[in-house]
Amino acid sequence: MTAEVRPSESQGPKPAAGGPAGLPVELNGINVIAEEERKGRPRDLFWPWCAANIAVLGISYGSFFLGFGVSFWQATFAGVLGTVVSFLLVGFVSLAGKRGSAPTMILSRAPFGVRGNALPAAISYVLLVGWETVLCALATLATATVFDRLGWGSGNLTKVVAFLVVAMIVVLAGVLGFDAIMRLQGIITVATAVLTVGYLALTADHISWAAVSSVPSGSVEAFVGTLIFAMTGFGLGWVNSGADYARYLPRGASSRGVVGWTTFGASVAPVVLVVYGLLLAASDEQLSSAIAADPIGALTALVPTWYLVPFAIVAILGLIGGAVLDIYSSGLALLTLGLRVPRWVAASIDGVLMILGTIYVVWIANSFIGPFQGFLITLGVPIAGWCGVFLADLALRRQAYTEADLYRPEGRYGSIGAAAVGLVVAGTAVGWGLVTNSLASWLSWQGYLLSAAGLGGRTGDWAFANLGVAASFAIGFLGYLLLGRRRVRDQERTD
Repeated sequence: MTAEVRPSESQGPKPAAGGPAGLPVELNGINVIAEEERKGRPRDLFWPWCAANIAVLGISYGSFFLGFGVSFWQATFAGVLGTVVSFLLVGFVSLAGKRGSAPTMILSRAPFGVRGNALPAAISYVLLVGWETVLCALATLATATVFDRLGWGSGNLTKVVAFLVVAMIVVLAGVLGFDAIMRLQGIITVATAVLTVGYLALTADHISWAAVSSVPSGSVEAFVGTLIFAMTGFGLGWVNSGADYARYLPRGASSRGVVGWTTFGASVAPVVLVVYGLLLAASDEQLSSAIAADPIGALTALVPTWYLVPFAIVAILGLIGGAVLDIYSSGLALLTLGLRVPRWVAASIDGVLMILGTIYVVWIANSFIGPFQGFLITLGVPIAGWCGVFLADLALRRQAYTEADLYRPEGRYGSIGAAAVGLVVAGTAVGWGLVTNSLASWLSWQGYLLSAAGLGGRTGDWAFANLGVAASFAIGFLGYLLLGRRRVRDQERTD
């Protein structure tokens, strides 16, 4: 039977004694949330997840999907299915947060061990910092494009001003923490939804059903590639932070509600935006090409001048909504790796990295879509393997986490969970061998198993189907169901 954790027992590093002077900073870090601090209802999860995924970047995904060489209907089915299923995974990870009242990467120590969990925590950290950098860069580029069209200035000065404003909001929200983020995300959801509807209404006349219906169908391989890319670009980018926003919920909150509201909140906006983006991209090849260089700014060409300011607001708020969740979770991941600083300091460190990364993307990198796809797919492979292991472990558990042992290598979860670590390593090795990234030259080494697996090598029909992401998840999930069952039972028998 699982030992009960008494209030006097250790439940991880205690909250820091204070934050920046004068600011209402969240003091909880990677500790288990105390009973008296647990609050809210599952439906409250709708707001942070909707705000994080309502960005008009979802419209640009229509162009990304058509780039696989599929028809409108194929891309629609793949996009909707991939979006909903991938966010359902986030919903299940969120369920662990309600059960354990701790951050995602702390709960991940149950299968991986307290020290062995450093591997997925490090991968998670890089992925989160990468995403917040991408979102900050996109907001900067979009603002500069809007200002240029309005005649308010162009060039580096405009980009610098936009960059500083976006970075300040994101870093400040990350520093303030959970309560501030929940309030901000509610505002972002409502404001962005209203302004997005305005954008859809003003651009609907650009849709040509004749052009849409004339897009030729693609192969099965292209469809699978679109499906997996949708999963990687949406839900798989969030699975490593799902529990971070459910950990404050009372233990008695509805489990179905946690999964349902997370999935619905995260997927409702992307589904609408992706389908609409497919209609626009299929109707206008020139727009589709422009999106590759500036995924947000290219969309301004469709709206009248008077709507550019509202468009800038909706674009910036939507991207900020995603970056805010990323910087909060990346700070928690950094603490999980062992950095002994207050949570707000960790968020500040991540803010500095985001700023440096944005400078590279905006002022140094030559293009966006190639490195972006390479980044998503490359880190999507190991995070898919981690997700498979984590969800299998969650499915095997019949009792609550023993909170104190999540922080002690000598506890029931041990120092290293060899099976979990080995499955992620194996899944990553197989996964990277089954994906290619021709648009990112520094990733040309991938795809080394495509020939051996009889899939036509790096130039074959399956080369761009991103099978490695699915393979990594399957290896992690099925492998841990087989290899982790005894480990979980032993953990739950230990007194």
